[in-house]
Amino acid sequence: MKLTRRSFGKLAGSGLAAAAMPGVFSPAIAQTGPLKIGILAPRSGVAGTAGECGIRAVQWAAERMNKEGGIAGRPIQLVIEEETNPKDTIERFRRLILQEKVESVHGLISTGVSLGVAPVAEEERSLFVMWDGTTQDGVKETMPDPKFVFRSTDNECEAVMGSLLAVKYFKGKFKRVAGINPDYSYGRNNWEAFKQILTRFGVQAEFVAEQWPKVGTLDLTSHVAALKAEKPDLIFSSMLFADLPVFMKQGAAAGLFDGVKVVLPAAGWQLNQLKKEFMPEGVIFGHNTLYFDYAQGSALQKAFVADYMDRYKEAPHWEADRAYFALAAYKAGVEAAQKAGGKWPTPDAVAQSIPGIEIESLGGKGRFRKDKIAEQVFYQGPSTNNNKYDFPTLAEVDVFQAEQLQKPAGVDFWEWIKTGKMPV
Repeated sequence: MKLTRRSFGKLAGSGLAAAAMPGVFSPAIAQTGPLKIGILAPRSGVAGTAGECGIRAVQWAAERMNKEGGIAGRPIQLVIEEETNPKDTIERFRRLILQEKVESVHGLISTGVSLGVAPVAEEERSLFVMWDGTTQDGVKETMPDPKFVFRSTDNECEAVMGSLLAVKYFKGKFKRVAGINPDYSYGRNNWEAFKQILTRFGVQAEFVAEQWPKVGTLDLTSHVAALKAEKPDLIFSSMLFADLPVFMKQGAAAGLFDGVKVVLPAAGWQLNQLKKEFMPEGVIFGHNTLYFDYAQGSALQKAFVADYMDRYKEAPHWEADRAYFALAAYKAGVEAAQKAGGKWPTPDAVAQSIPGIEIESLGGKGRFRKDKIAEQVFYQGPSTNNNKYDFPTLAEVDVFQAEQLQKPAGVDFWEWIKTGKMPV
């Protein structure tokens, strides 16, 4: 049964009848006691490693913030639910706000799921701060003017940066280009953006192959063989789930990468699984909004990375930054709204306060724009296996701001790709 505000009020009994009245229920009624924040993230399946890293980071953030007084004096209590398919995740979202009475929900990795959950958050007037899941379909057609939903940086940002770095490091060194990308909007958008950016910057290349494996495909030998048969000089792949390490391992075994340039703009999600034994040198390797080994990282970043690696014996990736950023932005918005109003703020007041506040996150400073899309720092560069880890790090760290990589508010992404200002 679909759990709505009205049906929940009936189920809960006459004592909660107000919850059945549209516009009356608000998750921010309580002003004392723990401040409950819902988390929706995958813990298994192809996106499980991403979700688990985000959960670990938000737990670390909540513990750290609670030691410093919580949010506006209230201790943070996380209520974690799993992100799975859109239908079940929507029901879990409703349960968080209607039964658990959380005051905000954070998370989500999949664009397909976020497209379902975000409109429900608007309907329920519930603050929802997304970690990820923001392809162009999500920001253009479905949620053009959200009031309560705060979205991550455009998911295509990493492909734009990877494309620009391919121009920077590889221009003149390749003629035949092949792509292998996940068969859904993210992969198709990234491949198209890559092709258009090469053309825009005068790179003469022949696109000789396109492969579109379904997400989660773990036998990629036929795709590897098809790519190898075309003898590319450069391979672009925005694969980012558990299938990416499989592709790199199977490709290396087949000699696919011998003498071939490789661009992996979203590789950071799988950095712990991308072992030196099958990773070529000099890959354009994307870490998105958190590079764990950045020498110029803040004291906050270094404290988090040290704690994370000591506890989990692996390196954190960008979903940790997204989770921390979501909680820190919400905290800043609540405290700004409370200070302005002199009382515990409503969701409307918090939503109006968040945009424009500068947030120190794990990957650097960021903020939400007025259209509620995040602007954060991005890290990529050519990789090296010459390090103390069993996976590649960056030989050179290129750092871009999100405003260099994503379209301005109100501008069409594909028009911006063709004519917008970009770093060379």
